[in-house]
Amino acid sequence: MTEAEVPGAEVPEKSGSTSRAQAKTVSREDRSAGSAAAGSAGPAAPTGATAVSPDNGRSRRFSLTRSTARPEGGGRAASGDAPAPARQWPLLAVLSAVGIGLLVVATDPFAEAFRIGTILIGAALAGGAVLRWTVPSVGMLAVRSRFTDVVTYGLLGLLVVMLSLMAQPDPWLDIPFLDGVVHFTIR
Repeated sequence: MTEAEVPGAEVPEKSGSTSRAQAKTVSREDRSAGSAAAGSAGPAAPTGATAVSPDNGRSRRFSLTRSTARPEGGGRAASGDAPAPARQWPLLAVLSAVGIGLLVVATDPFAEAFRIGTILIGAALAGGAVLRWTVPSVGMLAVRSRFTDVVTYGLLGLLVVMLSLMAQPDPWLDIPFLDGVVHFTIR
């Protein structure tokens, strides 16, 4: 039984290089000889053969993660027959508000445009946290678990708003403790 093939050990078809009929399979003796030659370094594929996982018969190079669950709320925000933008309305709402804030900052149409634009960006992130918390299905706005998304979006939004309120010159928000820390670190 020198060339006994492992059941289900076919190598998946590669694009353009070999056909399925030409794909090589790993024999039991080749695999045991390869792991014996590798010693404690782990199993090695024999010369000329593609490394094949012994349990599922697929190449290890192109394996996909199958055990990671989609974040809760990660489904479509609208029904499947709705057009693509309507299915992702929560993400588009947050991105639109951020885009408007960036446009205000970039064009600088009035005296406090930097401050107003960054407040709008922070408010958009905080709005994303509210949407993630209240709307059951938010589409691609759901990146991680609901709790992690709400905390991340909320903290980032709060920090951006606080920094824009404390921006110099003439800050709209003056926190003496933070003012002392900044002056202490700059000196």
